[in-house]
Amino acid sequence: MDGMISLLGLLSLGLEGIYCQGVYAPPTVRIVHSGHACNVEEERYSERVYTIREGETLELTCLVTGHPRPQQIRWTKTAGSVSDRFQDSSVFNETLHITKIQRHQGGRYYCKAENGLASPAIKSIRVDVYYLDPPVVTVHQSIGEAKEQFYYERTVFLRCVANSNPPVRYSWHRGREVLSQGSDKGVEIYEPFFTQQGETKILKLKNLRPKDYANYSCVASVRNVCGIPDTNIIFQLTNKTASPSIKLLVEDPIVVNPGQMVALVCITTAGEPHPTLNWTTGGGGALPERSQVKDGTLTLREISSDEAGVYSCVASNNVGNPAKKSTTIIVRALKKGRFWITPDPYHNDDNIQIGREVKISCQVEATPSEELVFGWLKNGRTLRSSERMVITQTDPDISPGTTNLDIIDLKFTDFGTYTCVASLKHGGIPEISIDVNISSTTVPPSLTVPRGKSPLVAREGETVELECVVTGKPKPILLWTRADREAPMPDGSAQMESYDGVLRIVNVSREMSGQYRCQTSQYNGFNVKPREAVVELIVQYPPTVEPANMEIRQGLGRSVSMSCRVLRAHPSRVLRYEWRLGSKQLQSGHFDTRDETEYSIHTLARENYGEYVCEITNEAGAGRCVFNVTGRAHGPEFYYDTYSPIWQNRPRVYGFKLQWTQMNPDTVDRIVAYRLGIRQTGQQRWWEQEIPVEAPMRKGELITYNLTELIRPEAYEVRLTPITRFGEGDAAVRIVTYSAPINPHLREFHCSFEEEPICMFTQEKNDDFDWTRHSAATRDTKYTPNTGPSGDRTGSKQGFYMYIETSRPRKQGDKARLVSPIFNVAPKNPYSLTNPPAYCFSFYYHMYGKHIGTLNAFLKQKGQSASAESPVWTLNGNQGDRWRQAKVSIHPTASFQVAIEGVRGPGIEGDIAIDDVVLEEGECPNIPPNPEESKAPPKEIHIWLLLVTVVMTLLRGQR
Repeated sequence: MDGMISLLGLLSLGLEGIYCQGVYAPPTVRIVHSGHACNVEEERYSERVYTIREGETLELTCLVTGHPRPQQIRWTKTAGSVSDRFQDSSVFNETLHITKIQRHQGGRYYCKAENGLASPAIKSIRVDVYYLDPPVVTVHQSIGEAKEQFYYERTVFLRCVANSNPPVRYSWHRGREVLSQGSDKGVEIYEPFFTQQGETKILKLKNLRPKDYANYSCVASVRNVCGIPDTNIIFQLTNKTASPSIKLLVEDPIVVNPGQMVALVCITTAGEPHPTLNWTTGGGGALPERSQVKDGTLTLREISSDEAGVYSCVASNNVGNPAKKSTTIIVRALKKGRFWITPDPYHNDDNIQIGREVKISCQVEATPSEELVFGWLKNGRTLRSSERMVITQTDPDISPGTTNLDIIDLKFTDFGTYTCVASLKHGGIPEISIDVNISSTTVPPSLTVPRGKSPLVAREGETVELECVVTGKPKPILLWTRADREAPMPDGSAQMESYDGVLRIVNVSREMSGQYRCQTSQYNGFNVKPREAVVELIVQYPPTVEPANMEIRQGLGRSVSMSCRVLRAHPSRVLRYEWRLGSKQLQSGHFDTRDETEYSIHTLARENYGEYVCEITNEAGAGRCVFNVTGRAHGPEFYYDTYSPIWQNRPRVYGFKLQWTQMNPDTVDRIVAYRLGIRQTGQQRWWEQEIPVEAPMRKGELITYNLTELIRPEAYEVRLTPITRFGEGDAAVRIVTYSAPINPHLREFHCSFEEEPICMFTQEKNDDFDWTRHSAATRDTKYTPNTGPSGDRTGSKQGFYMYIETSRPRKQGDKARLVSPIFNVAPKNPYSLTNPPAYCFSFYYHMYGKHIGTLNAFLKQKGQSASAESPVWTLNGNQGDRWRQAKVSIHPTASFQVAIEGVRGPGIEGDIAIDDVVLEEGECPNIPPNPEESKAPPKEIHIWLLLVTVVMTLLRGQR
C-alpha cells in the first residue's frame, strides 16, 4: 500500500508541476507558402523544396506557436550566391515577400522564432528558382590535310550552350529535318557536357558536304516545367562562314594632354556573319561614364588622368574565337614635387659646412616618365653641370623621376637659392619648380615638445592639439603615429602628416588615450636620421555605471533594494555619490574601496514610488543609474494558440474566444480586474468594460473571455489593461480578424444545411455531379416518386437537407462528393488514453428506393494521396423510407476533412439524402451494435479489469 501511495504522490507532483507551468511553451514554427509556386515537394530527402519560376513572386509565411508569442520572427538565407545575403541583413517579419525573384536568390531559407523558453525554433525550406536563357551557338572548324594521300578534310563543330535550371535538353534541326545520332553518317551529336559557360551540346559535321550548308537551329527545353517555353536559335552555315578579324586605326600608345578629345577607331576586316564590336577597358571593366561608342568608334571627350589605361576592341560573330586588339592611352602629367638635402656622407655631422660636399635631390612624378626633363637654376640663373656643380639623374629603376645636384667643396659663394625645374619635352603641361635655400642658416631639424604639452589631459568629447616644435631650416614635414600600441590614428590611417607640427583631434574619445610619436620625414628637409619625440594624451571621462536604466515593479508593503556599480572611470578614483528621489536628496557619501553603492526601502509605501537617481561623479563628470520603482502590473500576454477561437452562430455576427495569461502576476499587488477596450479597426471610439478577477492568479494560468456580437467580416482592436490597488498596469493590444473558421469549434459544429453557405462544405471538383440543397416544401412537383425523403431529419417540410438527384443524365456509378471544411487536430494531451485524439463523426441518412446505390464516408488527411483513401463508413441498398443515424469514430493524425460520397445506382429511383452532420471531440458513444462486435464485452469492462489487475499486483507486491 505504501508503494501505491508513493506512486500516487509522484503522479500528483508531476501534475502540479505541469499546472504551474501553465500554457507557457517554447516556440514552434511552420512554413507555409503562397505566391506563384509551380511545385512544392513537402518531403524530399528530409527537406521541403519550393519550386518557382524566375520573375515570379515568392511569398513564405512563418506560422508560429508558443507562449508568450515570439516577438521577433527572423528570416535568413544560405546556400545562395556568396554576395546575396539579403544585402547582409535579415528580414524580421512573419512573411518573406520577394517580387520578381532572380536565380541568385534561390537557396535555403530559415525561419527562426524565440520567446525566451528553451531553444529557438527553426524551420527551413529550399527555394529552387527555375529559368531558361536563350541558347547561344558558336562555330569552330578544323582542317586536316595529308599531302601524300591527297586527303583534305574540313570539319565543323556547332556548340549550343544555354543556362538553365533544371538541366536543359537540346535538339538539333537542319532546316526542317530533326538531327539525331545515327540519322546521317556525316553528322555526330555529342552528349551534353559541362563547361564554364554551362551545359553544352555539340553537333559535329564531318568533311563538309554541299547539303551541310544550311540553317541549323538549336532548341533548348526544360520540358515545360513551371510553364517555361522552349527557346531556340538559328545559325546559317555557308561556304563563306569565317571568324572575325579587326584593325585599329590608331597608334599604340596614344599620348595626349589632359582635356583633349581622343577617338579610337576600330573596323572589321573579315568575318561572316558580320561581327559585332564592343569596347572594354584593360581588365574587362566598364568604360568611363562620359565615353561614347558609335559604329565601332570610342570617343573620350576632355580626357583626364583617371581615364588613362588600356582599351580593347573585341569583335565576335560566334565563329571561332573573338578577335581582340588593344591600345594604351597615356595622359601626360606632372605631380608631387619634393626635395631633400643630404650633408657630406663622409663626415659624422648632419650640418652643412664650408669645404664639404652637399647634395640636393629633387623628385617629381611624371607621365610618361621618359619625357621628364629637369633643369637647375641658381638665384634665377641657369646652372650647368661642372666639376664642382655635378648634375645627375638617378636610374629610373632605383628612384624614378629624381635629379641630384652635388656641390663639391662648398664655398661661401655657393650660398643661395637653388631651383629645380621639372617639365615634359613636348610642353602643354605646367612646369613644377622647387626652391631650396643653401646658406649659413640651413641647419638640420631638431624636435621638442613644448613645456606643459605632455602629458596632455583632456576630457572626452573635447578638441585637443598635440604639438611638437620643429626647428631648423628648411622645416620638414612631421609624421604622427601611435607609439604605445599598434592602433590606427584618429582618422583611421596608419600615420598622419602635419606641416605645422600640430596634430588636431576633434571629439576625442577614451580609446584615443596613449602615447603619440612625432617624427621628421626626409621630404622637404634634411636626409638625415629622423628626429622624434613622444607626446602622452590622457583622456578623462565620467564614470560608466550599471544599470543605466532599470525598472523595478513591487507591491505595497514589500522591500526594495537598488544597487549602482561603477564599471570604469578616469580618474579611476570616484569622488562621491548621491541618491535622489525626484528633487529630494536621500543619501550621499564618498567611495572608499568599494565600487558600488546601495539604497534600500524596507516597507514600500505609495509615496516611495517614483524615479530614483544615483549620481556618481569624478573630475570629468557624472554617471547616472536610474531606477523606476512602480506598482504597475505587467501587461497581459495574449494567447495566440487558442484552439478554434472563432465560431459562428448567426450569418452576420461571429464570436471570438479571447485568451491570455498574466506576466509575473506575483510581482505586484493582486490583480482585481481587467479593463477591456474594443473598437473596430480604423474607428476612434473605444467601448470599455471591466472584467472582475475574483481569486489570485498563478503564473501560466490561462484566462478566457468570449467576445460576442462581432460584426462579420470586420476586424477589431482589443486592448486589455490589468488593474491593482495601485491603479492601471501596462496595457496589451492585439487585433482580432475574421476569417471563415478554418477549424470550426468542434463542440459547436453542427450542420443542418439550413443556410445557403452549407456550413463551409464544398462540392468536390473532380467528381461526376453535385449534391443539391433542398427542402420538401420547395421540391419540384415533377420529382421522381418512390425515392427520397418527404421532409428533413426532424420531419419538417420547411427544413433543408442535401441529396443526390439520380435522374437523367446521371448514369450508374456516377459519384457526387461533399467535402467538409478543414479541421486542425486538437493539441495532444499526454495524459489522455487516446493518442492520437479521437473524434465522433455522425450524420443522418435517408436511402429509400429500389435503385439505391452506395453512400460512403471518407477521412481525408493532409499529405495523404487520393489513392490511399478508403471509406471509414459505407452502406448500400434500400434502407426504407426513414431517416437513420450513422456514427463512426475517427483518429486523424494531421489536419483533416471528412467527405460524404453518394454513388448512383442502376436506376432513377435512387435518391440519397443526408442531414444534421456533427463532428465532436472524443469517441462515439452508443454506436449502433454491429452483429460481429456485439459478442465482445463492453470497453468499460476492459478498463475496470485493467485497473483491478494493477491494484491487485501492487498489493501482492507489498506482501
